[in-house]
Formats: sequence, C-alpha cells, structure tokens
Amino acid sequence: MVTPASASPSENASSFAKLSSADSGEADFVRNFTQSQRALYLYIIPLVSCAADAEEVLQETNVVIWTKRSEYQPGTNFLAWGRAIARFEVFRFRRRSSHKDQLLGDDVINLLASEVDEQTLNVDLRRDALSNCVGKLRPKDRELIEKRYTPGNTGDDVANELGRPANSVYQSIGRIRRTLLECVKRQLSVTEAG
Repeated sequence: MVTPASASPSENASSFAKLSSADSGEADFVRNFTQSQRALYLYIIPLVSCAADAEEVLQETNVVIWTKRSEYQPGTNFLAWGRAIARFEVFRFRRRSSHKDQLLGDDVINLLASEVDEQTLNVDLRRDALSNCVGKLRPKDRELIEKRYTPGNTGDDVANELGRPANSVYQSIGRIRRTLLECVKRQLSVTEAG
C-alpha cells in the first residue's frame, strides 16, 4: 500500500497499521504452512502406495493450500484444514493413477484417513493435557522433569548435577511420572465427558 506524500502522519500511521496487520496475517499463514509440512506428509503416506506418491500428493496439496489461502480462517486449526485438502488430493491422485494397481478401495482409504484424524486429535489432546499437568507440578518437581528430559540427559546425569544419589532421582522421577499420568487421565476423562 502506497500513501501519497501529502498524507497526514495519522493517515500514514493508519496505512502502516493496515499493512502490518496484513503482513502479520501472511506471516502467520506462511509459518503454519511451513510447520505443517511434515505432519501433512505423515498423514498422506499411509493413504498412498509409496513415498514418491506421497511427495507428489503433498506437492499438489501445497498448491491447493496456497491457492486457497484467502479462505483459511486465522485462529482455526491449520493442520486440520490442510489434512482435509490432502484427503481430497489423495482421492484425486488415485483417480489419475487408476491404471496402477490399487490394493485398497476408496472406502478403506477414507476409513484410514478418518482413523489418522482421530489419532492426531487424541495425540493433541494428550499433549495439551500433559503440558497443563506439568504446569501444575511443584517447581522442584517440574525442574527435575525438565532436567531429566532435556535431550542427551540421563537420570545419572541429573543425579550428578544435583548431588543426589541416582536411586533417589529415579524414585522421584517415577513418582512425578505417576502423578503426571494420573493428572492426564483425569483431564482426558473430563474432556471426554464434556
């Protein structure tokens, strides 16, 4: 957006705010688009016969996502939107490739896609519940779990760092994990009931 040189400072600020808002929305879309690539590929691959086909379907899916980017509603689940597009692209690919041997019918592919959607939702719910439960831990317990699950760390490493016997650290971690498991189960049961 170009503003005339004679525009007042408030008009320029308003134009800049609109431009920044648009740029922010586009940046969010590109960020979501980029972050979803692996998940979309992993969604597509069990629905087609090989990795090369999955890559081809992903490329077609990306073209459609980019073409329809103005239809995406910010704040909604980008990956779910992308998976819906990918599912249609899988079926389009299967129709184009009908000369190839297709071991599974469209109804089975549709069932598989639905199952992947459900499993993804369950993983997301579990991840959110776990994150919430970790946030509820006492600070010392949260710190212990974070240290233990830092990539490359072992229970022995944490014990040495804290100057505690390894057995004591392993017992504490076991207790915290049981607490987290129970918390996650409670949250998931509340989610399922609601």
